[in-house]
Amino acid sequence: MSLLNPSKGWSSSTSRLLALYSSLFVAWSCILMGGLYYEVSGYLDNLAKHSLMQRQHLFSHFQGDQLVEALTTSMNYDIRGIDAFGLFDEQRRHLSGPIIEIPADLPLDARIHALSDCFASDTPDLPRDSCDAVATHTQDGRWLILVRDNGSLFAVTRIILHALFWGVSLTIIPGIAGWYLLRRRPLRRIRSIQASAEAIVAGDLTHRLPLSNRRDELDMLAAIVNAMLDRIERLMNEVKGVCDNIAHDLRTPLTRLRAQLYRIQQQTAEGSPEALQMDHVIAETDTLMARFRGLLRISELEDHQRRSGFVLLDPLPLLNELHDFYLPLAEEGQLTLSLQVPDALPSLTGDRALLFEALANLLSNSIKFTPPGGEVILRAVFDAGSTRIEVLDSGPGIPPDKRAAVFQRFYRVDDSGQHGGFGLGLSIVAAIANLHGFKLEVGSSELGGARLVLDCRPSLIP
Repeated sequence: MSLLNPSKGWSSSTSRLLALYSSLFVAWSCILMGGLYYEVSGYLDNLAKHSLMQRQHLFSHFQGDQLVEALTTSMNYDIRGIDAFGLFDEQRRHLSGPIIEIPADLPLDARIHALSDCFASDTPDLPRDSCDAVATHTQDGRWLILVRDNGSLFAVTRIILHALFWGVSLTIIPGIAGWYLLRRRPLRRIRSIQASAEAIVAGDLTHRLPLSNRRDELDMLAAIVNAMLDRIERLMNEVKGVCDNIAHDLRTPLTRLRAQLYRIQQQTAEGSPEALQMDHVIAETDTLMARFRGLLRISELEDHQRRSGFVLLDPLPLLNELHDFYLPLAEEGQLTLSLQVPDALPSLTGDRALLFEALANLLSNSIKFTPPGGEVILRAVFDAGSTRIEVLDSGPGIPPDKRAAVFQRFYRVDDSGQHGGFGLGLSIVAAIANLHGFKLEVGSSELGGARLVLDCRPSLIP
């Protein structure tokens, strides 16, 4: 059984939390900068209006040539493109200043008004954007137009926007770097935990989840799981020990019982009812002993220490040997047994004798359940980095609702007993596959019967 891969990208909780934190921080920064801009722009707008009122009040005390001289002198201290003036006579004809025409939308009421489009002119001394303007009637009967551009506010806007840009950049860039660095360590630990968990799922209950020195939440969870595994391992060993001891202890008296029955059979007249009854009793005793041997065999295969003897082996000679070994049995049952293998297959890591036993069980089952005139195929394919060994037959097949149970001990699809067997053959195959870390699948073949697949993918080896 393969566990899910660790979360990647934005699907991990660390990524989502960091993304949420960064989004909230950016949103809060935008709100803060927006509020700052609103307050500063309002303050500067009031300051500009107040400054324009001061200029209006100052120039209202001059008249005649003094007014012209004062206006001309003020131009030396004014910022070009920000402040401008225009002096007009009673008939609103231009007398002095950069403004040569009174704006049509400016009321002549000595009050400050905001103009959305100040002046369309190529003269650099005139404001271009929105501005505040006031028209004042001087003491000598002339019209004085004073203008202050609001474009200086946009400079403040640019400064605030630049500050916002750098603030967001300095939040996002470290956030991305922090996201990458902060998620690497938990993912490394998750992968380490996953590797141990896959070994445990594969049946090796001696493995434990790794613990670090930080004693954080992952360590707390791993410690709880390890405590559960300790308890489960003890219980499993106790149950397994009791079953193994029963099977082992009963094997000796059963052997003695069979020997005594055989002696009695030898002393009974051949062909008598007693002899026939004794043959039946001995057969039942042999069946019982075979079941105990099967249980002990499965118990032996569940001992993962046998992996220490695994070697690299070429599956092609193994498959050829299997085909040659079962070909006479298939011909005896009037079946066609064919071998379909490529010219070369990658090497496998395992126990050759156990793999032979597992595949022999699969082949013998297919030959047993396939009716005369049928076909059995032993096939090996290499696809997507995986070597798959398949046994296909044209027999009755295995119903989909029973495929998950065929690997359980003593389970038989055919309960009639017509084909014999104890329901332990596929359990032994499953134990051998589990020992090697291979995957065993059951399906339907193109021949109409069962399809049993031993997936020898290397990545499945714990």
